Order: sequence, then structure tokens, then C-alpha cells
Amino acid sequence: MHPIQAVRWSPDCRAVRIIDQTALPERFVERDLRTLDDVCTAIASLAVRGAPAIGIAGAMGLVVSLDSFDDQSADALRARTAVHAHRIIATRPTAANLAWAVNAVAAQAMLPAASSGAVLAAMRAKAAALLEDDGAMCRRIGELGVSLLADGARVMTHCNAGALATTGMGTALAPVYVATERGLHVSVLACETRPLLQGGRLTSWELSRAGVPVRVITDGSAAHAMREGRVDLVIVGADRIAANGDTANKIGTYALAIAARHHGIPFYVAAPSSTFDPALATGDAIPIEQRGRDEVARVAGRVIVPNEVPVDNPAFDVTPAALISAIVSDRAIHTPPYRFGES
Repeated sequence: MHPIQAVRWSPDCRAVRIIDQTALPERFVERDLRTLDDVCTAIASLAVRGAPAIGIAGAMGLVVSLDSFDDQSADALRARTAVHAHRIIATRPTAANLAWAVNAVAAQAMLPAASSGAVLAAMRAKAAALLEDDGAMCRRIGELGVSLLADGARVMTHCNAGALATTGMGTALAPVYVATERGLHVSVLACETRPLLQGGRLTSWELSRAGVPVRVITDGSAAHAMREGRVDLVIVGADRIAANGDTANKIGTYALAIAARHHGIPFYVAAPSSTFDPALATGDAIPIEQRGRDEVARVAGRVIVPNEVPVDNPAFDVTPAALISAIVSDRAIHTPPYRFGES
């Protein structure tokens, strides 16, 4: 199979080329993001999604959004960089990777430089380095996490934490891909992940494309599958991890962790080090993105909730560290007690 490239430079390197994930699985569509509005809209609408992927797309997008301002003075470009960076970061407040990556590129604007062109060149080089590093981090997660999978392992996952959510082979799915490379027989139960069905639409698409056995189940049947003995372990991704190991991930993850604990099934989180936020002592301080009503109230253009009835649509929930068997990062397999705030 050809590797999925969810985020990359366009051939002219003047745009960020993404796979439009709102079109999958019916259509494979790539889009070029060239302006600040393009970048912000793509991230907010989930055309590009997954904590690592939006971080890299935001970092690269900051660069391309400034390309047309290379005739300004270096000081004017620095001021504009701060404005653009703030707008991009504000599109999705929960994922730690977005602010981390965008700020890393924006910081290059503060380096002494003789011209705006030199400033932009430094920012572009940093964004390119982050793009390359993200793929390498995914590979390291896979190489470490594969030790958790026995031959014949049946893995449950939630949302999409694979190649579509990163610029490499993914986070939660990286051990699955490495296991498959090594000839191990593993299969995946993918929770559909309401309301936007990232598990049903995206995880099943990329795994089936890679030849990995996958079956989609409704979110409500996950505990039932565990009770029937169809799950050996659960692996999910993360959007932010607090210093004590509390983890924010797609809404519904917390319920899976509770069910897994009840049934004696290991529950693992996989995420790059850029997802850790040691400044937050616990998950109580993680901001939870609230998304629009129509994501819940409409399906395929049809109204399924009466217009007069309000809905709640938090995009994420927080799984307490006490329910997490281990956290796999690109650095190590971390086991309780988690102390990510310590040097």
C-alpha cells in the first residue's frame, strides 16, 4: 500500500496539502490551504483532524499564511505572525499539539534577522522539521507499543488515531501497523465514534486500505463486546495529557476506560510527547471544546432532534489516570504513577 499523507507541502511548497477527511470514505479529496482563512476553516471543520496532524497543519499553515507578506519589514511581519498564530491556535482549544507546534514556528520570528525573507525562511525550516519529526515520533510509538500486542491480539480503539490523525503511521494504531509489518496477526474493533463517526468513516477506511482486519461497532455495544470476550486490549490516542496522567480524548473514551477496568482489560493511551501538558496538574484544568448543535441534531442532512430541544456536544472527555494501564509515548512506555510535571 502507498502510505497515507494526511498533511504535506504542495508541490510548489506555497500551500499545505491535506486529505479532506470530511469527504471520506465516499471520496478521496485533497485540498491546498494557502491563506489564514483556509487553514483556520480546515482545522475548525475537521477537514484536517487528530491532535498531531492539526499541530503540524497549523505550523505549516502559519508559514504559508504569511508568504504574501514577505515585502513587509521584519518587525511588521513579526506582529502579523502573532495575530495569525493566535487565530490558528484558537480554532481548537483542547489539543495541546496545536498550540505547541504553532508557537514553535512563531518563535522563529523573534530571532534576529536582517529581512522578512530571512524570518520566513527560519519559520519554514522549523515547520519542515516538525513535519519530519512527527512521522519519526509515530514510528517510535509503534516500535515501543508493539510489545503490548501478542500474536492474535484483538484491539479496540475509539475515534481515529492512525495515519489520518498524524503525519506518520499514527499513535494508537502505530503498534497495530508495526505488529502487522512483523507478521503478527492482529485485528481491530473500531467504535463508530458519534457524532462525526471518525471510527466508522476513517479508522475503518485506513485499516482496510492497509489490509488490517477491522470491524466497526456502535459506541453503545463496546461494553457488550468486552463482556463477550472479544477484546484483549484497548488503545486510544490523546489530545492533551496532564501532569498526573489524566487524558483528554474523543468523547466516549472515558466510558470505554470504565468498561475496560470492569472487565479486566488493559486500557492504553498512545501519544507523542508534544501532547503532554505538564503545566496542568490534573485533567480538571483541560479545556473541553464544545462544538455545534447540528453535529448531533442532524444526520445526512436530516433533522433527528426536534428544533426546540437543546443538545450538548462536547468534543472530548477526560479519562482519569487511575483507569489508564500505561501511556505509550515516543520516549517510553510510562506506567503509574504518572508524574509528567517532574524534570
